[in-house]
Amino acid sequence: MGKTLLKISVVYFMIGISFGLFMSFTHVFNMATVHDHLNLVGWVSLALAGIFYHLYPSLEKSRLAKAHFWLHNIGLPVMMISIAAAIMGGPPILFMLATAGGAMTVLGVLCFGMNVLTGLDRK
Repeated sequence: MGKTLLKISVVYFMIGISFGLFMSFTHVFNMATVHDHLNLVGWVSLALAGIFYHLYPSLEKSRLAKAHFWLHNIGLPVMMISIAAAIMGGPPILFMLATAGGAMTVLGVLCFGMNVLTGLDRK
């Protein structure tokens, strides 16, 4: 799972940086929130989680790790796509969908945190 998260984080990095370059070319910066979250919650957070799982293989065997993986990797794209679509003039319900995606991501991160806090000392 660690290597998979590292690969996924690199995809978020490429998308986030490309998105930033697009905003720079067009001088349209109203989606800076999307750019920031792609880079921080996608690239940085998932890369760090991947490193944890790689360095401590026992962590990736838990149900918390699996919950983290799926909640984070479903919630983040739902949140980012919904925010971008709402900013571009989509219906206001998209913000509710973004909140749901954000809640999934937060739950995933909480699973990761609990896994690290309770699992690092396991053998």
